[in-house]
Amino acid sequence: MAHLSLSIQLAPDAGELPADRRQLRRWAKTALACDAALTLRLVGEAEARTLNAQFRGRDYATNVLTFAYDDDADDAIDAAMVQADIVICLPVVAREAREQGKSLRDHLAHLIVHGVLHAQGMDHEIAAEAQAMEALEIALLHRFRIGNPYLA
Repeated sequence: MAHLSLSIQLAPDAGELPADRRQLRRWAKTALACDAALTLRLVGEAEARTLNAQFRGRDYATNVLTFAYDDDADDAIDAAMVQADIVICLPVVAREAREQGKSLRDHLAHLIVHGVLHAQGMDHEIAAEAQAMEALEIALLHRFRIGNPYLA
């Protein structure tokens, strides 16, 4: 089983966590294929917007951003140790959950799993890769009795 070193940061304007820190850790760990040192930072909209604009050129707050620190490996899942920061904007996640008729807790679990998979090199820019990533997310979330996040 993969070893996880996880730092959890809650920004003052992020809002209330819908799960305890042990649960956040379980969600992150279930998506690991190798050892990892991760920082999970839960932020408000201002910080998420700033980071998204600075690093992706998109001037809006997004739900999750992953900053992996292994630029040499094309596929970090094959690496010995993954290091990454995963930034989740709780207000955006809460709004999306309401709009999609999901619980905030389930939607947060999905985005943590999604971010951890990104940290390991998975992506969804190409249709085949998106399909593989989504199938893995569905299977991992099923372990927590969370339904398919891609169904309307």
